[in-house]
Amino acid sequence: MIYDYDILFLGGGLNYAGAVTAAKAGLRTALVEKKMVHLGGTCLHNGCIPSKMYLHAAETVLASRKNHFTGKIELDMAKLDTEKETMLSMATGAITKQCSDVELIDGEGVLIAPYTVKVADRTVTAKHIVIGTGSSAFIPEGVDYDGEDVISSDDVLNMKELPEKIAVYGAGAIGLEMASFFAAAGVETELIWRHDRLLRKAHPTISKHLMKQFENLGVTLMGYQTVKTAKKTKRGVHIVFGDGKEHYVPKLLVATGRRANTDAVQTEEVKVGKKGIETDVHFETTLRDHYAVGDCNGKIQLAHAARAEVLYVVRRILGKQREAIRMENIVKFIHTLPSSYAYVGKIRSQLEDGDVTYHESSVPLGGLPYPHINDADLGLMAVYGDEENFIIGAEIFAPHAEELVAIVAMAIAGEMDATLAKRTILAHPTFSESLEKSFMRL
Repeated sequence: MIYDYDILFLGGGLNYAGAVTAAKAGLRTALVEKKMVHLGGTCLHNGCIPSKMYLHAAETVLASRKNHFTGKIELDMAKLDTEKETMLSMATGAITKQCSDVELIDGEGVLIAPYTVKVADRTVTAKHIVIGTGSSAFIPEGVDYDGEDVISSDDVLNMKELPEKIAVYGAGAIGLEMASFFAAAGVETELIWRHDRLLRKAHPTISKHLMKQFENLGVTLMGYQTVKTAKKTKRGVHIVFGDGKEHYVPKLLVATGRRANTDAVQTEEVKVGKKGIETDVHFETTLRDHYAVGDCNGKIQLAHAARAEVLYVVRRILGKQREAIRMENIVKFIHTLPSSYAYVGKIRSQLEDGDVTYHESSVPLGGLPYPHINDADLGLMAVYGDEENFIIGAEIFAPHAEELVAIVAMAIAGEMDATLAKRTILAHPTFSESLEKSFMRL
């Protein structure tokens, strides 16, 4: 069969990284994106990039509340939004330039048959097809979403002004990050979630200290609550909880997770499961030469995971990579203020559930001068070693935890044991020196 392309990427999120790599390697490459101004995907336009920008701004507001500052700083959301749009436009332009050797096909693509994608009235074929259609915000049944008073994560990052009060429903990454943002920015904030504590699978001390951190920010914690219905009224958003109690709030952010976008798959040869498009360890679907990467395969909803997956697929097609990605060794994190939570490898709850023999070395940050300066007295470093004391994981609760955990990620990738890790001398005063101490105590 003669194909139009050697490889076609369906979806223009982090898929673009694979397309650029494939084109540079000499493959005839196409990328289909239904909204070309959205090239770069949700992370860039409606997710991790703008949310981190917002959190960075709110962190300044939070820091200004310290006693040694006078006056009051207020966040101008309209100006922040303008700055965000300028940044996103610049980033999209840079990505488009990177794709100069890729044929960009503007339109909604659908996989209608093996090796065949339809875009509007055009049908194209490719020897390899990589599906990277991402995910969408999940709105539970009973919640009357309107995009104004009842909003999703897509809407919250396009606000032109701060609300006086907001309730956040959901305690996943989006819910916790946005609750941190609003509270730090001075908005009266409520956090509603279904369970008794936050980050139930995290180290118990971290879970407890995260709740304390939210209390210190002034967040009203409303655990053990399920929203049965939520609807806009003249009085505000009317919430009815699962136990029948009623509650009103001016604005409700629904952050109850994201669902894989799988509508682009319109052929039975590619199996779609409850979590997303089913793949093997090499991200190949049930149809040979067809792959699914990123959020749409339901494995890990993280931009850097999507990027790693699509690059792995392309390198494998090119015959340059054989060893499968170890998904547990991908860094995961949630950005909250002032301390964030990050982990990599095996964590305590997984080790306990698996009845695995392990060593734990935990170093609290409370009472140490540098963490105190950075409002990280609730922080904790926890590193885990196996029976032979090879480093197998870590959990970190500290400012910029997502950066600090990279040290452990490298240690795991390099198959370091505690003896080797102890040779590293890290700088003082830093947060990393507490991680050094964790290695020393293993």
